[in-house]
Formats: sequence, C-alpha cells, structure tokens
Amino acid sequence: MKKRICLMIDDDVDKKVRVIQAKWIKNNHESFSYSKAVNQVLRTYF
Repeated sequence: MKKRICLMIDDDVDKKVRVIQAKWIKNNHESFSYSKAVNQVLRTYF
C-alpha cells in the first residue's frame, strides 16, 4: 500500500538520491522516479 507523505530532505541527501536515480536511468534505460529512488534507499537501509 502506498501513502502520500511530505518530507523535508536536506540538500546533501537530495543530491545523493538524485545520483542513485540518475545511475539507474543511465544503466537501465528506463524511467526511475524520485519516489522509487527514495524507497530503494530506505529499503537498503532497513
């Protein structure tokens, strides 16, 4: 189940998530939303 939430993310964390997003798009040649990137980072951590 997905939930729409609002988060305040520091600039340095935002840049790191965007790098992960860009690498995915470059390597897989398909779209990868910012939300998917954040979810992947959280799943990796937990």
